[in-house]
Amino acid sequence: METDERVLVEKARNGDMSAFQEIVERHQKQIYYLSLDFTGNHHDAEDVLQEVLIKAHRSLKTFRGNSRLSTWFHRITINTCIDLTRRASPLITSSEDVPGCCERLVEPSPNSNPEERTEAERIQTHIDEALQHLTPLERSVFVLRTYHQLPVKEAAQILGRSEGTVKNMLWRALRKLQKELSFYRKEFGLETFK
Repeated sequence: METDERVLVEKARNGDMSAFQEIVERHQKQIYYLSLDFTGNHHDAEDVLQEVLIKAHRSLKTFRGNSRLSTWFHRITINTCIDLTRRASPLITSSEDVPGCCERLVEPSPNSNPEERTEAERIQTHIDEALQHLTPLERSVFVLRTYHQLPVKEAAQILGRSEGTVKNMLWRALRKLQKELSFYRKEFGLETFK
């Protein structure tokens, strides 16, 4: 952990609210976007953000500093998202609920025409729907690796799993997504590839 962050954490532990506020300002975007990628909608992502910040404030004294603060926040966020999916009925993901979600995996070029944009939105909606067929842990691994481009080692640390387990969950997630999106094989003339 960087010296600057260590100082902030120490000040926040001693009750300095401005230090905690600075920690929040540095990490709230990453928490929100990770939550949004996991839950698929703005309202749940905001709820997760608030819950994560409350949990972080309460447990900052237990943060040992063995990992980066961002890794610690990722772990709290993923655990909170998983808890949310356990408490609620299955989440409905719609690209209409998520501003800018269509840029996550399928991004039309800036010069694309309206048909290309519509097609990109359609494909992203299918991807969002397919993600709902993954277990919360598989979705966590997929989101961390694909949307946030974290290395397997860091994803494993965030999830509290071994690197081998994370690789296995990612493989299972990709196989499930491949199955859920298999209709694209025929559409793009790829049905001969397995």
